Amino acid sequence: MMHYRLTYLLFISALLSSCNDWLDVQPRSQVEDTELFATESGYKEALAGIYSSMVNPQTYTKELTYGFLGILAQEWDYYYNTQYGDAATYNYEAAIPTGFIQGIWTTNYSGIANANHLLASIDDDASVFSPDNFAVIKGEALALRAFLHFDLLRCFGISFAVNPNQPAIPYCTNLSYLVSPQLTVSQVCDRVLSDLQASELLLKDADPVVTGRQITEATDNGYLLNRQLHLNYYAVKALQARVNMWAGRYDEALQAAQTVIQSGQFTWSDVANLQAGYDRSLADEHLFALNNLTIVTDVANQFFSDESAYSFAVTRDRLLDYFDNATQDYRYTFLFKSGTATHANNRYLMKYDDPSRTSSYYQYKMPLIRLGEMYLIKSEVQYRNGDTDGAKTTLNELRTARNLPALTDLPTDFYLELIHEYRRELIGEGQLFFLYKRLNRTSILYSDVEAVAKKVYTFPLPITETESAHRESNK
Repeated sequence: MMHYRLTYLLFISALLSSCNDWLDVQPRSQVEDTELFATESGYKEALAGIYSSMVNPQTYTKELTYGFLGILAQEWDYYYNTQYGDAATYNYEAAIPTGFIQGIWTTNYSGIANANHLLASIDDDASVFSPDNFAVIKGEALALRAFLHFDLLRCFGISFAVNPNQPAIPYCTNLSYLVSPQLTVSQVCDRVLSDLQASELLLKDADPVVTGRQITEATDNGYLLNRQLHLNYYAVKALQARVNMWAGRYDEALQAAQTVIQSGQFTWSDVANLQAGYDRSLADEHLFALNNLTIVTDVANQFFSDESAYSFAVTRDRLLDYFDNATQDYRYTFLFKSGTATHANNRYLMKYDDPSRTSSYYQYKMPLIRLGEMYLIKSEVQYRNGDTDGAKTTLNELRTARNLPALTDLPTDFYLELIHEYRRELIGEGQLFFLYKRLNRTSILYSDVEAVAKKVYTFPLPITETESAHRESNK
């Protein structure tokens, strides 16, 4: 079998006493296993290091959200052409897209290695943990391994709907100099779902978001507070919904999405907070988000409304097209700003702007899974199952929350409407391109490239894999 060579680097992060600062850290050093995993605090640091490795512009703080994937989904009219021109035409063999692709591969597998290192030791050290922390830390590490692998699959594996038996990527579960085999799309999905099931079982009886256990700053330094900044139980259920949709297991996806929706743990963002600029990222709706302390400086030149050639922007007319001229839509009204001077006709996303309110709850957050996606998944499954009334009702719940009138009938082309709604709801969050891929759409709106014919939905494996590891074709 073909194999994968993995270079391992363990990151750790400073353990801070305040729960609000728990993920406000960056990787800083290497330590010996015996030192890191001798105490519960060492495991906490190791887990924080995995999250910190995701706060990376090569992946979740840029290229896998509004950058590379935003360009591939044709979300922007304007962007830094020198940096993204080849990506916009799906020229993956060009130097810069090759760099983006290599960065995604390397960064996610590095995070996976860190998760595997933690998981390799934790069962032998169960006695060092205070109540609930063993199950929570192990559950999150399993979920993180699944999350990172799944996004690699969505990038480097062919669409499940096209060929679930096509070779895709390795699913790495061990730390070893031995190499890991290249699995098929279906096999990777099975491994992802297996890790998520194990995570779910651990978190269900330990995660305060489920058990209702009251956590304060005085409780273990507030370690189990701020569950939206971790892959908590409901984020795991949401990820199960996302993965099952990918694998065509629609009833399982519906069940998982329903668990999140019916939990009552997450609410639609308050319109007063949107209007006041307090809640730019729709924080109340985050099922899982990263805490990015440098988010303000990171996006200063990315969604800058003055004379910047580096900015991502859409024209006013195109944004109106995105929203079907429904300017009352809260997402149109409160999440975009107008340009100035010669750029006055441009519109710039404000999801990642510094909120007007300084409460830490609203600051520094980059959403990776949000509540609205669960409604879109639920509506799609209902439609697929022939429950058009249910699909319409669910879609209208989302529309009503966004200040849109309820639909009296579903559009004739439901899947086109679904694409439009994903774009309105999740613009700049990296999910639209994957929707096109999952649905195997022949083309991407605003692009004249034949997406299926030119196989633009699947990134080429990095050269290091095809030359030294001798991978089978992933397309």
